[in-house]
Amino acid sequence: MPGLLSLDLLLVAAAAWLALGLIGLFASRNQALVSQVLFPAGALVGLLVGVTGIAALGGDPQTAVLVIGLPDLPFHLRLDNLSAIFAILLGLTSAGISVYSAGYFGKGDVAGLGTLCLEYHVFLASMLMVLLADDAYAFMVAWECMALSSFFLVTTDHKHEEIRDAGFLYLLIAHIGAIGILLCFGVMTGGAGDYSFAAMRTQELAPFWTSAAFLLALAGFGAKAGLVPLHVWLPEAHPAAPSPVSAMMSGVMLKTAIYGLLRVSFDLLHTTVWWWGVVALVVGLVTALFGVLYATVQNDMKRLLAYSSIENIGLIAVAIGLTLIFHAYGMDALAALAMTAVLYHCLAHAGFKSLLFLCTGSVLHATKERNLGKLGGLIHPMPWVAWLALAGIIAGAGLPPLSGFVSEWLLLQGFLFSPGLPHPWLNMVVPVAAALVVLVAALAGFAMVKFYGIIFLGQMRDPALKDAHDAGPWEKVGLVWLALITLLLGVLPSTVILRLDAATRQLLGAGLSDTLNEQGWWMLAPISAERASYEPLIVLVTIAVVLLLARWLVRTLFHGRVRRSSPWDCGYHFEGPRAQDTAEGFSQPIRRIFEPVFRMQRHFPAARDKQPFYSVKVEDHFWYWCYLPIARLANRISAMIVTLQGGRIAVYLMYSFITLLVLLMVARP
Repeated sequence: MPGLLSLDLLLVAAAAWLALGLIGLFASRNQALVSQVLFPAGALVGLLVGVTGIAALGGDPQTAVLVIGLPDLPFHLRLDNLSAIFAILLGLTSAGISVYSAGYFGKGDVAGLGTLCLEYHVFLASMLMVLLADDAYAFMVAWECMALSSFFLVTTDHKHEEIRDAGFLYLLIAHIGAIGILLCFGVMTGGAGDYSFAAMRTQELAPFWTSAAFLLALAGFGAKAGLVPLHVWLPEAHPAAPSPVSAMMSGVMLKTAIYGLLRVSFDLLHTTVWWWGVVALVVGLVTALFGVLYATVQNDMKRLLAYSSIENIGLIAVAIGLTLIFHAYGMDALAALAMTAVLYHCLAHAGFKSLLFLCTGSVLHATKERNLGKLGGLIHPMPWVAWLALAGIIAGAGLPPLSGFVSEWLLLQGFLFSPGLPHPWLNMVVPVAAALVVLVAALAGFAMVKFYGIIFLGQMRDPALKDAHDAGPWEKVGLVWLALITLLLGVLPSTVILRLDAATRQLLGAGLSDTLNEQGWWMLAPISAERASYEPLIVLVTIAVVLLLARWLVRTLFHGRVRRSSPWDCGYHFEGPRAQDTAEGFSQPIRRIFEPVFRMQRHFPAARDKQPFYSVKVEDHFWYWCYLPIARLANRISAMIVTLQGGRIAVYLMYSFITLLVLLMVARP
């Protein structure tokens, strides 16, 4: 698109989202208008954002200045290849979520729908402005608008104390991260007083201050992304928020933090140090392993997905760390491979995790239950949701031929090609990191199998589940859209990577397009076909043929010869839903193997209990290691301040008199 057309369209899209939110606020009594018109219109705006981002890829950076805000501090905006990639992610993912929201919020049981419509579309517009900001002032204004609007969305059902607590915790961690980001921008100005990103790109900083800026960015953006130990808000906020909001936060908002970290590390800081990559790699590995282990032992389906998001963000941080290491040593081809894995996993996770959160929304609407121990057998009353959720499960488990496999495969290729690093210590550590990534991928498959098997397969654990209903028309369209994105990212990786290559070359000066063009669109060979290749269409066709052949064999050769009988329940005659493995039983091996990782509280039944039951509660060690001690210290300091502020005028006069005496004594020659 010539001139500033792409950037102009994105600004129009941001204004359109704000306008839709305001219309929803003033038309809050007309629920049909808000749900059936405004949310679908928001989906069309999202589609416009995605298409505009695709059209802008490969072009020259486009800039603009908005004369709003404080005097002499206008908003500088910039659309380049990196922001275009994340605009595509925001637009296409939000399109599916907004369409789904038209059905989800249109069921008549949402209080304050007009206010929610405003908060939702302000959230979308602020995320878009974060991607377009080209100075620290515009970035922080958009960042804080994103944090505040998402806080109000998390606390939609604010009548419940636990939801208010979750919202407060989220806002607290968000502002701690914002302080880190603000300090990072302050360091990168170098004392020049120019907060534009253009000035930061040319600023020459001392090595100490360059490293300080990176560490502040890692902490600040890591708080929003959910990196350990700043992750504690995420498993609390996602279950508290409505399911479309959870999908938007996990699928899109977390990626704005990844965008910010990439912008600072590879664009604004034009120096890369190898140990930055080691720090990001270690933090990412700890986050990924922590997230996936806690995901495997959850009994709440939304909390399970929240911990799974922590795991995926950890994998992205691992890929960023690998990119920093390769880039620091001038290994451009491997750096481009790792950066491609970062961008691809951002797109893949946005698709399949949003899909899974929306599927939990349908289950929650149909059953009023999110405890895994009370669900089961929902594939029969909810076939649409079950089969579409299966696409998200396969991708989340990192299995071919869907999107999650491609991004994790690219990351593992980066590890496999890494021998030969100049630093001997890195040559020893990187294989260990690769083994941990494989362990995380295996445990992620375990968590996804637990999620799907407990909810959709087996028998219904509660007779009331027979009354569950499938997703409505609007919801089906949104789910199908996200499942289609997940499928296309899985079967057309070379085509997608060729588009991502523009951002990779912008950040690193190298890409994979030359190698991919030699192989053809049907084959993925990031380095060379002789070393490693993947042909997703062949895998997809093979899987389809095997499934169809198995179905034909069962229907033709074995039809009429199948004998049904009761299963052998270890010698007992008892049958029924209670004979099925529970969520706790499913994850018991993980709890036993990794017991030191968890803080567990168990309840064992007494010998004479008339209604015996066993329960286990898994808690986060970081609450007791980090956050509770800080909270106790804050309470003690507050109590001391309250003691000083007794409310008596005589005491305050005494403070003033003592202060005056001290000043006179200090000033005396």
